[in-house]
Amino acid sequence: MSFHQTPHRSTRGTRLKLVGLAVAMTTLLGACATTSNGYSNPPPQSQTGQPDVNHTQRNAIIGAAVGAVAGLLSGDDATERRQRALVGVGVGGLAGGAIGAYQDKQERELRERMQGTGVGVVRQGDNITLSMPGNITFAFNDASLQPQFQPVLDDVARTLSEYNQTIVEVAGHTDNVGSDAYNHDLSVRRANSVANYLSAKGVIQQRLITVGAGESRPIATNDTDAGRAQNRRVEITLVPVRS
Repeated sequence: MSFHQTPHRSTRGTRLKLVGLAVAMTTLLGACATTSNGYSNPPPQSQTGQPDVNHTQRNAIIGAAVGAVAGLLSGDDATERRQRALVGVGVGGLAGGAIGAYQDKQERELRERMQGTGVGVVRQGDNITLSMPGNITFAFNDASLQPQFQPVLDDVARTLSEYNQTIVEVAGHTDNVGSDAYNHDLSVRRANSVANYLSAKGVIQQRLITVGAGESRPIATNDTDAGRAQNRRVEITLVPVRS
């Protein structure tokens, strides 16, 4: 008996139909994957069926703002290590919808306390970043906190103590005056100055990550005094501890 028998006609027909269906589905999915506006998904729709322009504009604004802050320079591994450390000292994690609600409350608190201070508050997903420009943080070529900056950090520390289920990344930045190596070291010292101050105000060490970006992430031109002052900044990113 041969094991290479010719398939029955009805079997061949069924297989041809299945192949045709697979090709059709592949073509349909390929068409859905790219729309006329070049996005992988169509733009959000309002209840009227028209593109939600406000949503689109808001995403563009948030995207531009987030592009102006560093956030999580230390990477996922460091964040995960901090999270494990926090769980080890008894800080419980957040889950599901509780994360967004928790960060919503913290964001509102921070916006109220940072109003009029010159500190920017940027929300990206569940993360919150405080951008603190050089005119209120550090003098040129200095890593010592300016006296007028301390009350601002007092309010930040107070909020962080009230909302303790977050990892706190402190990132230092500089302008481009000086060598890369020197600016990196200066940015690290600035980040450490802020982290040490927060720790002295009661923020537990296990929550804090410090990182220096040097001059690598400018948010303004380095060709003017005003631009360089904006680039001499510290950014504090708050990442929820997840269960």
